Amino acid sequence: MVVRKCETGQVTDPRASSVSAVRRRTVIDALRRGAVPDSGLDLLATGLDRFEDALDAELTAVASSEASVFKAVRGEYGSGKTFFTRWLGERAKRLGYAVSEIQISETETPLHRLETVYRRLTERLATSSFPPSALRPVVDAWFYALEEDALADGADEEDLPEQVEKLLTARLSEVSRHAPSFATALRGYRTALVQGDEATAAAVLAWLGGQPHVAAAARRSAGVRGDLDHFGAFGFLQGLLTVLRDSGHRGLFVVLDEVETLQRVRSDARDKALNALRQLIDEVHSGRFPGLYLVITGTPAFYDGPQGVQRLAPLAQRLATDFTTDPRFDNPRAVQLRLPGFTQESLVTLGTTIRDLYADGASAPERIGRLADDAYIADLAAAVGGALGGKVGVAPRLFLKKLVGDVLDRIDQFADFDPRQHYRLTVSASELTEVERNVAAAAADDVELNV
Repeated sequence: MVVRKCETGQVTDPRASSVSAVRRRTVIDALRRGAVPDSGLDLLATGLDRFEDALDAELTAVASSEASVFKAVRGEYGSGKTFFTRWLGERAKRLGYAVSEIQISETETPLHRLETVYRRLTERLATSSFPPSALRPVVDAWFYALEEDALADGADEEDLPEQVEKLLTARLSEVSRHAPSFATALRGYRTALVQGDEATAAAVLAWLGGQPHVAAAARRSAGVRGDLDHFGAFGFLQGLLTVLRDSGHRGLFVVLDEVETLQRVRSDARDKALNALRQLIDEVHSGRFPGLYLVITGTPAFYDGPQGVQRLAPLAQRLATDFTTDPRFDNPRAVQLRLPGFTQESLVTLGTTIRDLYADGASAPERIGRLADDAYIADLAAAVGGALGGKVGVAPRLFLKKLVGDVLDRIDQFADFDPRQHYRLTVSASELTEVERNVAAAAADDVELNV
């Protein structure tokens, strides 16, 4: 069990001591690389308890009814937006959701091209049992469920294909009104599998996932034409939600991350993207996508500035949220959530949590607790913040990377290493992100030199 020292004596951290070796290694390895872990985020969550009840209630409501939810998350760089959405995605996955995280970018995933957004969604689709892309296991599970339902209704082996076809048609009837090719492609996929034509089945499934340039022969055999377009993406999303629900998943949790990149694209593309976002919100609120929990993330400048949400009045109206009160009283049920970002105190709290998590799997946990005590972690956090011009909110990624890779790893491996004697913080431009470099450069410009 980890022993954590503080001013009042020695206490134990039960959260760290009950963690499996695999989960611990996954989290620690990601932090060593300077990345947000893909899983295990509940081990690191600090200050998110005020969101838990409201967001869990929304996730449960979507999972247990025909509801859908849209949420916008705002926060400066370093405030933990990606961490927050992955933490929430883990909670959704434990409730039986499939999840997908999509990075919005001008070149790879432009928001005004919803067919590309849908394609990225299927590429990043994951479930509690399957990593990305989980599209094929989901579709296969759906057909298996159809067969089981047909057999339960009295079908025998001879008329099973016919009964499965009837169930497919019935369950996709609403989807077929908007995107008939979705059901057609599913039939083509199943036919190819029955015939043992794996290449055609894979190609048709790729087309169903929004992939362009699928072989014409595969499309002809499935009875579909062309590629998915912007207007068909909504229908395909609706179809995917139906398949997910009928294959045993309780919903789909989708994150559109870094939407603030829209501010840097050409004005015509930006206007199209903002209108596409407005359309998407309206469709969610209209009830077209039952089982969907959709989250976007962005900076305050995106929500409040002239090159972002405020550029399109109807979108600004839909996202309007009162943030004039003390952040302690922010409403977690509102359409927009504010992440306040890290302070020196919360950064130290996170650092000690990581220290305890690391020590629990180390060969000499007592030595890690003694050499990387709370006071040292506070000094390291202050030093990293100082290297970034005192901008503590930008410091978490770099701070945790330094703590794990430069300090804790060395304490664990070298018996005579003492970070207070043998380690001096260095920060090179090559290890910083663009935002971190800009902050560090601005801090350097503010220093008065006596020459």
